[in-house]
Amino acid sequence: MKLLPLVKLTVAAALMVAIAGIACAGADPAAPTVGGLSSPGITDDQVLFGQSAAFSGPSRELGREMRLGIEAAFYEANQSGGVHGRRLTLKTLDDSYETEYAFHTTKLLIERAQVFALIGAVGTPTSRVASPLAHDAGVPFLAPFTGAEFLRDPALDNVLNVRASYYQETEEMVARLTEDLGITRVAVLYQNDTFGTDGLEGVRRALASRGLQPVGASHYQRNSGAVRSATSEIVASDPEAVIIIGASESVATTIELARKDIDPVFLTVSFGGGRALAKALGHDGKGVYVTQVMPFPEDAGIPVVASYHAALANYNPAAEPGYVSLEGYLAGRLAIFGLEDCGHDLSRQCFIDALHTSRVIDIDGFQLQYGPDDNQGSDRVFLSVIGPDGKYHQVEKLASAK
Repeated sequence: MKLLPLVKLTVAAALMVAIAGIACAGADPAAPTVGGLSSPGITDDQVLFGQSAAFSGPSRELGREMRLGIEAAFYEANQSGGVHGRRLTLKTLDDSYETEYAFHTTKLLIERAQVFALIGAVGTPTSRVASPLAHDAGVPFLAPFTGAEFLRDPALDNVLNVRASYYQETEEMVARLTEDLGITRVAVLYQNDTFGTDGLEGVRRALASRGLQPVGASHYQRNSGAVRSATSEIVASDPEAVIIIGASESVATTIELARKDIDPVFLTVSFGGGRALAKALGHDGKGVYVTQVMPFPEDAGIPVVASYHAALANYNPAAEPGYVSLEGYLAGRLAIFGLEDCGHDLSRQCFIDALHTSRVIDIDGFQLQYGPDDNQGSDRVFLSVIGPDGKYHQVEKLASAK
C-alpha cells in the first residue's frame, strides 16, 4: 500500500474517533444562551475555540507549533483568571493538510463541538475549503497560518489575518535578489495547489514589475515528497536563484537534489521555513534564505518575544522558541484582545467588530491594524538565513556566498 492512502486511512479513523468523542461529550445542537443572545461556544465560565490543522503527515510540525503558541497564550490568560471570568479552551482536530479532511473537521468543530471561533488553521488549500464553512456559519476565522491572497478579500468580514501575504513575501525576495545581488535569472518550484500557485503568481508579479519573468517553473504534488522530476526541470533552466513555494520536507529535498548540479541562491516562504526545515537540512542548510512574517523568536530584547518566552516557559518548559509557535502565540493574544474588548456580554459579532477596528492593536510592541475593508493586521516581512550552525539568523540583505 502506498504511503499517502495509508495516511488517509489513519486520519479517517481519527476523524471517526473525533466524531464519537464529540458526540459522547454531549454537545447540544442548540446553542447556549448568554445574556439573551445565541452564543455558540460560550458558557458562564468558558469560551471554546477550535483548530483544524495538520497534526500528522509531512506538515505536522506546523500544526503542532501553532497549537503550542495558541495554548501558551490561553494558559497565560487562564492563570490570571481567564477573560471576564471565562477560561479559554482549544479543541483541535487533525486534517493532515488534506482538503477533504479539513472540510469535515471544520464542520465538526462548527456544528458538533459548536466552537465560538476557529483559530490557527494551517495551509492555503485547507483554508480554502474551511473558510467558506466558517463564513456561512458566521464563525470568526482567526489567524490562519497562510499568506493566501483569497483570504485578504475584504468581503470575508469574518476573517482576521495576522501575517503578511505571500505576495508581500515574494516581493521582498525579488527585491532583495535584484537589488542586493543583481540577479535576474529566477526559477520557481512550487506545490501544485492553491498555496503553490499563489506563491508562483506573487513571484511572477514581482518579476514583471521589473521587466523580468521566471526562467523556469515546475511543480510537485502536495504531501507526496516526489520532487525529483520538478527539480530536474529547475536545474535545466540554469537559474541564478530558486524560489521554492512548498512544505519544509519538499523544500529540503529540492535543495539537496539541486545542489548536486547547480549552486544558486535558494529562498523559500515562511510556510516552508520553520524549525522543521532547518532540522531537515542541518548544516547543509547554510545560506538558505527564508522570508518570515514574525520577529526573530530568539531575541528576548523584543518586548513581544520576551512575553512569548515567558508564556512558553510557564506552559511547557521543554518547548523551544520558533517562528511558528510565536505566530500561534500572537494569534492567541489577538483572540484575547477581542474577548477583552467585548466585555462580559460576548458574541461573535462583537468579537469580529472589536478586531475590525481602525485603531492600532498593540501586542507588546507588535502592532496590528485592521479596518472595515482590511482584514490583514501586519504587513511586515523579515529576512532570515540558515547559518553554518544550522540555525536561523535575521539579516537585512542577501549576501553572495561566492
